[in-house]
Amino acid sequence: MSQGRSQSKKYLGLGLVAVLALGAGAYFYWKKNRVEPVSYREVTVTRQDMDITILSTGVVQPQNRLEIKPPIAGRVEQVLVQEGDLVRKGQILAWMSSTERAALLDSARAQGPAELKRWEAMYRPTPIISPISGMIILKNVEPGQTFSNVDSVLVLSDRLTVKAQVDETDIAQVKANQAAEIILDAYAKQPVKAIVDKIAYDAKTVNNVTTYIVDVVPTETPEFMRSGMTANVTFFIESKKAILTIPSEALKVSDGRFTILVKGSDPKNPAVEKEIKVGLTDGRLSEVLEGVEEGAIVLIQEAVMPKGEKNNGSPFSPFGGGSRRRS
Repeated sequence: MSQGRSQSKKYLGLGLVAVLALGAGAYFYWKKNRVEPVSYREVTVTRQDMDITILSTGVVQPQNRLEIKPPIAGRVEQVLVQEGDLVRKGQILAWMSSTERAALLDSARAQGPAELKRWEAMYRPTPIISPISGMIILKNVEPGQTFSNVDSVLVLSDRLTVKAQVDETDIAQVKANQAAEIILDAYAKQPVKAIVDKIAYDAKTVNNVTTYIVDVVPTETPEFMRSGMTANVTFFIESKKAILTIPSEALKVSDGRFTILVKGSDPKNPAVEKEIKVGLTDGRLSEVLEGVEEGAIVLIQEAVMPKGEKNNGSPFSPFGGGSRRRS
């Protein structure tokens, strides 16, 4: 009889396990296939101004940097310019003596002012002349300093530009003579109007990122602009005023068609899909050309967590992934 009771308990236990297994399976099937209620965020179609821009960084550099080297070795007698001075082509920048003239003048100076004056009149100094018009950006010598014919005594630039690095995905939108704005890190509150001058044909690839150098020239170079400064450049691609816009996140794309959900009058079907035609986009907003009118209510679907399944935290939490309950 004890053997019969043992078998009954065994069958009862197996049945209980089977029921629990079926219940668990049914629960997980229901949980997996249940339809959660859809939540929408309402946005009104409005008119706004839209500016399409491309942002880039760069460094201020001379467009043409020219190092002025004397034709012969010698000594500087007089420097007529300072850094930052604007000079014209053919202007005398400094006077120098050759090594021979410098030796003769030193000998004559030891014999008295009259002898020095006589030799200065007989042996004229050599001028250092600017080959182009531009700005003196570096002065490497002072009066009395000697140099060789390979030393750069002055550095001249015709104009300062910003060498901006533009990503290859954006370079097609950048055009010559396009409006731009330069903001120097050192003078962040003083934007400088500029235009695109040249776009490089040869790319540079660093860490698998391909960029093109774009020369951006100020329309008027400010006095505080210096070679070597770091700059942020904004390229103005296109601008429109008072156009119909919707958030870009409201768009759905399928087979080249753009659709949105608009608020309908039927309570059973509050979201009505409509096809629209879009124009400009700045990433955040998109222009609506056709398909919806100003004032329409656009619905943006939001993710909804299942009821009772709030943020459970990290599964790697020592508290089993759930929130810690305070006693």
